[in-house]
Amino acid sequence: MKKILALFSVIIAFSGNVHAQINSQADSAIQSSDTVTNVVLEVEPPVVKAENSDSDKANILTLEGDAESSIWTVLRGLLGMIVLVFIAWVFSTDRRAISWKVVGAGLIIQLGLALSILHIPLVRGLFEIVGRIFTKILDFTKIGSEFLFRGFMDIESYGFVFALQILPTVIFFSAITSVLFYLGIIQRIVYALAWLMTKAMKLSGAESLSVAGNIFLGQTEAPLMIKAYLDRMNKSEMLLVMTGGMATVAGGVLAAYIGFLGGDDPAQRLIFAKHLLAASIMAAPGAVVISKVLIPQTEDINEKVEVSHVNVGSNLLDAMSNGTTEGLKLALNIGAMLLVFFAFLAMVNFGLGEVGELLGLNKLIVNATGGNYSGLSFEFLFGYTFAPLMWLIGVASEDITLVGRLLGEKLIASEFVGYESLARLKSEGAFASSRSIIMSTYMLCGFANFASIGIQIGGIGGLAPSKRVLLSELGLRALLGGTLASLLSATIVGMLL
Repeated sequence: MKKILALFSVIIAFSGNVHAQINSQADSAIQSSDTVTNVVLEVEPPVVKAENSDSDKANILTLEGDAESSIWTVLRGLLGMIVLVFIAWVFSTDRRAISWKVVGAGLIIQLGLALSILHIPLVRGLFEIVGRIFTKILDFTKIGSEFLFRGFMDIESYGFVFALQILPTVIFFSAITSVLFYLGIIQRIVYALAWLMTKAMKLSGAESLSVAGNIFLGQTEAPLMIKAYLDRMNKSEMLLVMTGGMATVAGGVLAAYIGFLGGDDPAQRLIFAKHLLAASIMAAPGAVVISKVLIPQTEDINEKVEVSHVNVGSNLLDAMSNGTTEGLKLALNIGAMLLVFFAFLAMVNFGLGEVGELLGLNKLIVNATGGNYSGLSFEFLFGYTFAPLMWLIGVASEDITLVGRLLGEKLIASEFVGYESLARLKSEGAFASSRSIIMSTYMLCGFANFASIGIQIGGIGGLAPSKRVLLSELGLRALLGGTLASLLSATIVGMLL
C-alpha cells in the first residue's frame, strides 16, 4: 500500500506543477476582469457592448487572440490527426488492406469543410443563415412552451430550468424533421450528399446514404433509409453504418445543444449553431476515414444510390403527430437518463471521496490541483486519464484535464451530460482558452457512448434480424470509431481556428 501511495504521490505532484502554473495565470486573468465570463471570452471583449452588430457578436469565439502561435497549433493538430488514425490502425482487422486513398480523400474533405466554414465568407455566410434558422425555431419553441408553462419560462425569476428550456426543443424539432421527411426534402439532400461521398470515397450507395442521413437523423432512424440493403451488407459496410450513427447527432438534439451552450443570448446561439452544424457535417467523412481503417473494404460494392421508402405518416398532419410522439418519447428518455446519471454520479463520487479520505488521497489531490478537484472523483479520474490524448489533439495545456473529463462523461453517460457540463464550466469561466470550448463542442457532437451500442443492436437489429449477432460483435469497435471521428473533427477545427 505504501508503494502505491508513493507512486500516486509522484503522479499527482507532477501534474500539480502544471496546475500551479494554470492557477497563477487564471488568478491574474480573474483579477483583471470584473466577471469570470471575460476570462473565457477574452478574445474580443467589445462584443458585449450593445452597439455592436450581429456579425461582430458572432466573432466572440473566433480565437484570433489566443496565446499559442498558429504554427505550433497547426503542428499539434497534425500530430493529433496522425495519432487518431494510428489508434484506428492499431485496432484494424486487416492493416494491409487499408485503402490510404480513401483515408486521404476523407481527411482532405474534412480539412476542406473546416477551412470553408471557418475562412470562406460565402460558406460561412451560408452556415450563418442555417444557424439563424435553427435559432429562430428555438424562439418558436419558446412560444409554445410559454403557452403551457406561462411565467415558469421566465429565466430571471426561476432561473434556467432544463425541463422547461431544453426538452420542449427536442419535441418540436422531432416534429419538424418528420414533416420535412414526409415532404421528401431530407431525402433529396441526403441523396445528393450520398452521391458525392460515393464518388469521392468509393463507398457503396447504401452505406453512403446511411452516413449522409445521420447528419440529420438519429442512429436508428437513418438506417431506415437503407432498410432493404441491411441484410446484404458486409462487415465493413455495417461498421460504417454503426460508426456514422455514433459520430453524429440528430437534428432534434442538435437544437437542444444550441440552447444549452448559447443560453438566452441570440449571438451566442448563432455561434454554437454554426459550429454544431459544422461538427455534424464534418463527422460524416471522419466516420468513413476511421471506419475504413478499422475494417477495410475488401469486397465488391454496389455504388447504386437509392433511398428506401419510409412511411412517416399518411398525410402532413399525421407526420407531424408521429414526429411529436417520437419527440416526446425522446425528451422523456433524455430527462430520465440525466436524472439517473447525475444521481448515480453523485453516489459514486461519494464512495470515491470516502475511499480517498481513508487513503489520504483527497488532501493530496486538492493541493496538487490547486483546488480544481476537491478529492478523488469520477471527474478527476476521467480528466487525468484522457489528458494526454487531449494534449496530443491540440487542446490548450491548461484545459486538458477539463476536456478529458468531458470526453469521459460522454463515453460513460451521453453527449447530453457532456454538453451540460461544458455549458456549466463555460459559464463559470473554468477554461483558460476559448479554443478549448469550441474543440469540446466538436468532440462531444456524437452519440458515441456505451448505451448507444445497445440502442443500435436493438434498432438496427430490428430492421435486419439476421445481422443482430454481427452488430453485437462490432459494438465496441463502432464506439471506438465514433469517438475517434468526433475527436478528428475537433482536432482539425482546433488546428485551423
